[in-house]
Amino acid sequence: MSGPKRKEAPLDPFKRAVTLATRAIAADGGIEVVFSNEPPGLSGKTARVPEPPRVPTREELAAIRGHADAAALAISCSDEGLNRALAPPGGEARAVFDALEQARVEAIGAIRMDGVAQNLTARTEQRYARSRITEETERSEAPISDALALMIRERLTGEAPPARAKPLVNLWRPWVEERAKTLLDRMQGTLFDQEAFGKLARDLLTALDMADQLDQGDQDEESSQDGEDEPETSEDDENQAEMQTGSELAQEARTEPDDTSEDTMDDQEDGATDQLDEDDEAADLPRRGDPWRPNLSILDDPAAFGYKIFTEEFDEIVTAEELCDADELDRLRSFLDKQLVALQGAVARLANRLQRRLLAQQDRGWDFDLDEGTLDAARLTRVIIDPMHPLTFKQERDTEFRDTVVTLLLDNSGSMRGRPIMVAACCADILARTLERCGVKVEILGFTTRAWKGGHAREAWLKAMKPPFPGRLNDLRHIVYKSADMPWRRARRNLGLMMREGLLKENIDGEALAWAHKRLLARPEQRRILMMISDGAPVDDSTLSVNSGAYLEKHLRQVIDEIETRSPVELLAIGIGHDVTRYYRRAVTITDAEELAGAMTDKLAELFDDDLAARALQRANPSAARAKRRTLH
Repeated sequence: MSGPKRKEAPLDPFKRAVTLATRAIAADGGIEVVFSNEPPGLSGKTARVPEPPRVPTREELAAIRGHADAAALAISCSDEGLNRALAPPGGEARAVFDALEQARVEAIGAIRMDGVAQNLTARTEQRYARSRITEETERSEAPISDALALMIRERLTGEAPPARAKPLVNLWRPWVEERAKTLLDRMQGTLFDQEAFGKLARDLLTALDMADQLDQGDQDEESSQDGEDEPETSEDDENQAEMQTGSELAQEARTEPDDTSEDTMDDQEDGATDQLDEDDEAADLPRRGDPWRPNLSILDDPAAFGYKIFTEEFDEIVTAEELCDADELDRLRSFLDKQLVALQGAVARLANRLQRRLLAQQDRGWDFDLDEGTLDAARLTRVIIDPMHPLTFKQERDTEFRDTVVTLLLDNSGSMRGRPIMVAACCADILARTLERCGVKVEILGFTTRAWKGGHAREAWLKAMKPPFPGRLNDLRHIVYKSADMPWRRARRNLGLMMREGLLKENIDGEALAWAHKRLLARPEQRRILMMISDGAPVDDSTLSVNSGAYLEKHLRQVIDEIETRSPVELLAIGIGHDVTRYYRRAVTITDAEELAGAMTDKLAELFDDDLAARALQRANPSAARAKRRTLH
């Protein structure tokens, strides 16, 4: 006889209804709906929607259904292959294109189904009611992708933007309609034709000065193909030229007269002794033929290596407290804590393993039977047995564990939005606590830009009549989440800032790496480790649109080479979904943000294990240890 049936939770019927409705709208029974506290989104056939509160309101339930409906419509009304073919390769243009396509599929659902329209409206109103991007008063700080999506939604469905989002739309509306009002009006006629709508979206991006980002991927591919084809023809030409030159030289040698050979031999024999004396004297004199070359470093003088900065006037280095008030930081930190619950177990196990390795290197040892030091109480029985026996002392050996500082440099670019930045913040939080317990100081830094597409720096360049090749053309924003001397308990809420909407923009990796390296060099610790966590190559659309396509990447490679070959700082990198091993010597690439915690702890453990092995080698064979250090450096 079967046992009593488990009582159903009050919200289970609602979750079951949302799942069935999502599968019906998507016309796919394999769709999985996951209710969680993570940011909502769609990954393959898994739709993440917010977990309903214990006592939800009607508006909250409608908003949850709206998230599920949006994911279902994206599956049923959008061809992923066609979208991939039409979409720009990345950057702000890709964000705008994806926002427009999502607005199109949601408009289809809203027009066909009144209930879906109400759910989508509830979701949109809830989103902007909780967002701070609606408080921005400058276009450079307000995301154009959100504003354009709301404007397209208004044209396709007749739904006005939510009251909280109207200031955001009003910031961009005059500028957009001045350049592309006709294109916006034509989009309604292509609502059910994804290809035609996508082409109009590309035309819209061109009208909004984003044309340089549309074919960037094609240009890179063409240039790489050209680069692959070039060496074959040039190699043949070079070989042919070398053969021709070699035959000409041989012919000249055969046809040269031999009249001077005897005289030459005589001169050489007569002057051999004098030449040796002259060589000895010349060895002591400076060689005037070699020009003096200064020992330049790209970290100190990037302009000498071809990297220009148009203006540094608007760059900023800020702390988390300067970007966000205390109440907002507390709210963001509480959101991050909810995400930590899911990751706590796995990351904590990895962190404990790292802690055991570090503490093993700090084992204490004592020297006994000394004439001075700390009285050895364990040997006092000798004195009792033989009063004439001298007292014995002990002294603790100096630990060989060197004081260490670790800097975690986190990419705060827009492509990290969502789960990657959340996982990065959680891992940084747990690693900071772990390393602090082991006596290792930790600094947590972030890097992004103040605006999309250049901000004040680009405006200054436009006022200067667009001088050619201006160099870096955006306003940097480098963020100090936790300084090395700040205890974790005081810095814990600062990490919540990464969850703030509108913070993540573009990434200029080379200058961020140089900045973090400079901070490390100023530290007094003997060992300094710099860990870069990024999900892609440096991208700043404003800079790349007026310079060469590899401008930022070339600078990054130069900075990395300088640090790896000439700096005492140990550099390692972790790429999330992006191959960083082509930039960094000591690097690892992970395919999913879930693997970040394991990668971070493993790479740090490798460094400390190498250090332990090196010190063991030093004790056993000092000369071999010196030879190994020369090989490494």
